[in-house]
Amino acid sequence: AGKFALTDFFDNSTISHDARTLFMNWSLMGSGGWDYPANTRSYTMGAVVQALYHDWAFRTALTTVPIEANGPQLQFRFNKAMGMVWELEKTHLFQQNEERFTTLHAGIFMNQANMGNYRLALNGGTAVPDITASRSYGRTKWGYYFSTDNHFGWFNHFFRLSWNDGKNETWAFTEIDRSIATGIQLKGSRWKRNQDHFALAFVSNGLSQDHRNYLAKGGYGFLVGDGQLHYGRENILEAYYSMHLSRQVYLSPDYQFVSHPGYNRDRGPVHIVAFRLHAFL
Repeated sequence: AGKFALTDFFDNSTISHDARTLFMNWSLMGSGGWDYPANTRSYTMGAVVQALYHDWAFRTALTTVPIEANGPQLQFRFNKAMGMVWELEKTHLFQQNEERFTTLHAGIFMNQANMGNYRLALNGGTAVPDITASRSYGRTKWGYYFSTDNHFGWFNHFFRLSWNDGKNETWAFTEIDRSIATGIQLKGSRWKRNQDHFALAFVSNGLSQDHRNYLAKGGYGFLVGDGQLHYGRENILEAYYSMHLSRQVYLSPDYQFVSHPGYNRDRGPVHIVAFRLHAFL
């Protein structure tokens, strides 16, 4: 109980999760469709309870949510403004040895907050819809996520699927209502660089119909919206190489290719190049 990041306990993949050492794109840090409760620094206040039995785990959390969409301040109002998540985890599924096994995560979530509603915003009588004008406490956003990590020794693979109902505005994480992702990680032991690894992933993100209609009429969310929308799924390819330099210092060149950024076929594509220097102290 206290202040923490929900992703430290839930939806935890060893292949696609931590942006300090793995993929850098937001929708590869976790399940993009899970609008997980967090302030602008990705922390929340609340409690996590988990039960462990051999290779099984069940965990649940009750947390605060931001007062405003993607805002820094948090609040808790029972049945009006709060976040809940339930997850089942199975490790060492189909295990052959210590390096060959599968880990499964399956979760259901529901957030309540002072959210605006896309349809109400569209029917608000203004030329350009404003989601903030339709906000009301108790509105919900619910959905699910499912992921597998498949370990095959030096070759690892992940798959992730997530979805939310997309009726009310995005409140905390990022403006994704549907997401599917897959990728591989190759360990450097294969080419005699035991602490290196190479990874490649593809993710396709989408919006609900209500969300699309709102943006097409000129509406804005807290991250996307440019006055019009020729809708297309936002598709992203990311690759990086984590190179061990010395002791606990790693350098990772990273490349991302994004088609239809902001879900708009009239935009992009975008090329993103980054270099990440990470030191463990």
